[in-house]
Amino acid sequence: QLVESGGGLVQPGGSLRLSCACSRSIFSRSAMGWYRQVPGEQRELVAITTTGGGTNYADNVKGRFTISRDNAKNTVYLQMDSLKPDDTAVYYCNAKNWATNYWGQGTQVTVSS
Repeated sequence: QLVESGGGLVQPGGSLRLSCACSRSIFSRSAMGWYRQVPGEQRELVAITTTGGGTNYADNVKGRFTISRDNAKNTVYLQMDSLKPDDTAVYYCNAKNWATNYWGQGTQVTVSS
């Protein structure tokens, strides 16, 4: 239901942009979010945007990451700047509303020199 792209290897201080596309029927009714997970740890919220365009960020990415949604393309983006090694994780896209909760397949982001 959700198709992610944009992960990869980047040096500390670099940037990446993740994309997540889904159907209009899901996108228009859902809060869209990005989560991340490292082995042995729980999945954690990175950023979320509501259907009205409101946003919320984890404290450790505020000022570095920007979430946005393109309603014409049914796509949510995560612009990640000033990346740190601690940002290394598998990033998952999520679409959630009162009735459904969908996850993408995940995309690896590795920050390393």
